[in-house]
Amino acid sequence: MPGNEERPAGAQPDEDASRSHPSPDDPLRERLLESEPAWTGRLLEVRVETRERADGARVRREVIVHPGAVAILALDGIGRLVLVRQFRAPADRSLLEIPAGTLDRDPVSGALEEPGVAARRELEEETGLRAARWERLGGFWTAPGFATEFIHLYLATDLQPAGSGRAGPDEDEHLELVRLPWREAVAAVERGELTDAKTIIGLLWLARRLGG
Repeated sequence: MPGNEERPAGAQPDEDASRSHPSPDDPLRERLLESEPAWTGRLLEVRVETRERADGARVRREVIVHPGAVAILALDGIGRLVLVRQFRAPADRSLLEIPAGTLDRDPVSGALEEPGVAARRELEEETGLRAARWERLGGFWTAPGFATEFIHLYLATDLQPAGSGRAGPDEDEHLELVRLPWREAVAAVERGELTDAKTIIGLLWLARRLGG
């Protein structure tokens, strides 16, 4: 893969700088004064924030707190992407997507899983595959108007079956694997047939990377 960066199995790429280090000099930055939980679930939390703008005005924001996630462009040796089809309740339909998942949180320390570790885990759980080569392509906010979810996007190549001892999907996940030549997947995005945001972003990123 031209330009692909090979990493040792335990090596983790740095997080996106724009996420880790917001600029303190941003004239539009709002200072957090108060944050109160409104609802807490298994994965998400809704908080009501009071913030102060640079002009002194105070505003209230409703924020969905999400731990963050990873998404993987898994490309096999003959140029096919490994995709997963699953039912999505909010959309009330099944969607074809690139493999993805939420960062796990340690139940004792509360520490979030490293994105590189999560990407390897999610690829194996959702597809039964492992990759010898990994590259972090970047990251993006999914809905910054109301949610803190930030997705780290990876390219995984040199795919091999996980074999015995494979980690399986979560109990509430029912997945169907689909292998599709990457050019066909990009064409499906352009025709409006693939409508999952992370999948669209990932495929267009890949098309630009590969010159498609």
